[in-house]
Formats: sequence, structure tokens, C-alpha cells
Amino acid sequence: MYVEPANPKAEAALPAEVQAEWWQPFENYLAHERRYSAYTVRNYRQAFEDFYRWLVLAGVWERGFDALQMRELRDFVIEAQRRFGRRTLHNHVSGLRSFFKFWLRRGKVQRNPFLGVPLPKLEKRLPKFLTEEQMVRLLAGPQQLLASESIDAFTAHRDRLVLELLYGAGLRVSELTGLNYGAIDLEAGVARIVGKGRKERLCPIGRVAVAVLRKFRDEFAPATAPDAPVIVTQRGTRMSPREVQLMLKRYLALAELPMDLTPHKLRHSYATHLLNAGADLRLVQELLGHAQLATTQVYTHVSVARLKEIYAKAHPRA
Repeated sequence: MYVEPANPKAEAALPAEVQAEWWQPFENYLAHERRYSAYTVRNYRQAFEDFYRWLVLAGVWERGFDALQMRELRDFVIEAQRRFGRRTLHNHVSGLRSFFKFWLRRGKVQRNPFLGVPLPKLEKRLPKFLTEEQMVRLLAGPQQLLASESIDAFTAHRDRLVLELLYGAGLRVSELTGLNYGAIDLEAGVARIVGKGRKERLCPIGRVAVAVLRKFRDEFAPATAPDAPVIVTQRGTRMSPREVQLMLKRYLALAELPMDLTPHKLRHSYATHLLNAGADLRLVQELLGHAQLATTQVYTHVSVARLKEIYAKAHPRA
């Protein structure tokens, strides 16, 4: 039976021999071959550390991975539900499946023990998004603060650019903060975006975002070389995702919008508004950089509701 340690963080570190034998080769594979982000690699490590700690405290580590039984893995999942939410647990198990798949291919284990392990059902959560009217209020925030002299011109135009790119191009916050001038073709109005798994896609950024970007580049950007970051602090350094998140909260408060909305919700709004306007689902999948169409289909909920509303108003048999 697993007994949760008094200080899990203190006991999470892997022994040097376990790290060298089992974790480090997998981490190198994730970072250099699969080109996963540091955030994803960190989450995979947390999943492995938690599993390793459970194996040790449950007294089954010494038997080796190939001796693991289905009932023991079910016990692990049951115990893990005390420590993690369902979605986090699903992500952890996905990471562990990838870990064992890696070592199975290299002949170090005989099977992937997490295949077929039952997991608790995920609740179906529809993505939060802003209406078009709410987006207009949010996007107007930097200019409002500049007009009231609450912020300086650099900050106002930089913040406007951040909001326009998050919404106008549907970028992830990591894609936004990683964007360099060399990846943007202002004449064509597109950017070369490096997304999850280091996959590249061409993304239209919209005429409004192009105009805002031109003004910021010409009047405020400290550097515009191909390798210079687009979104910068007043010191000229690349903004971090966390700084973008904090910046957004200022404008959410100003627009009287829910404070729990994140930069990713602007991406949700981008996708939902495209589908509402009749965009093809597969086109939206490509624009978002989703590997699977099923990931994009979650945004169709609003489009379907809108279609029903139009049908109810227009059809004589509705």
C-alpha cells in the first residue's frame, strides 16, 4: 500500500543511478529527437518521479518493470487520484506510456505495462471563450489606458500587439513569446510559427495585427533583426509567458471580464469565431496547428448552437 510521504517534493528527486539509467536517455529523446518543449519534458519527468516514488514505497521497485501486474497499476491509478485531478492523471499516464514505449523499442523492457490500464473518465469541458463584443472591449484596453495616461506609449502599443496576435492569429502564448521578426512576412501577412513538437505552420496574422506590428516595429521596437524577439519588455528582453498572463489580467479587469481567463482563451475565441463565420473545420485545424481533427472539433459546439438558432428563426417547420 502506498503511503504518501510527509514532504513529497523532498523525496521526488530520482537517485543518480535511476536518472542515468532510465530517465536521462528518455529526456534526451524528448528534447532532441521529438523536440518537445521544456514544459512538456518537465511534466513527463514529474510523472516518472511520482511513479518511481510509488514503486519504491509500495515495495515493487526492486522486482523490475516487467514484473508489474495489472492490479498493481490499478492501485497506482487509484492512489494517484488522491494527489492529482483527473486530467493531470491522464496526462501523467500518457507520459508513462511514452516512457515505456521508448524503452520497449530499445529492448530494455518486454512490454508496455500501462497499455489497457483503466483510467477515470474525463469530464467533458467546453472551452471558455469571449464573444466578439467582449473581444472588442478587451482589445480597446491599451488605447484606453494610454488616453488616460495610465501607461506609456511603448507599453500601450506592445500590449495591443500582444492581444492582436493572440486573437488575430490564434497563437499559443509560447508561440507568441517565441516569435522573432525573421519569421514574419508583413507583405504577405503571415508568420512561420513553431508549435508543439517543433512542428512548423504558416499562420495568417490578420490585417489589423499587421498594421499594429508595423507601427510597433517602426516606432518602438529596440531591435528588428531576424533573430530579434517581437514581443519584448521595456528593457528589450523577450517577454515570458508569465509576463503575458499578468499583462492580460490588467485588461480583463479594465473590460470587466472574468479574471480567470488566460491567453489560451483568446485562442479559443479565435477558433470559435472562425467557425461561427463558416470557416471549414479542417482549415481551422491547420491554422491552430492541431495534430488531430478531434482536438479542433471541441470548438464546433458554438457553431452548432448558432446554426440551430438560425434554423429556428428561418425554417417554417422549426
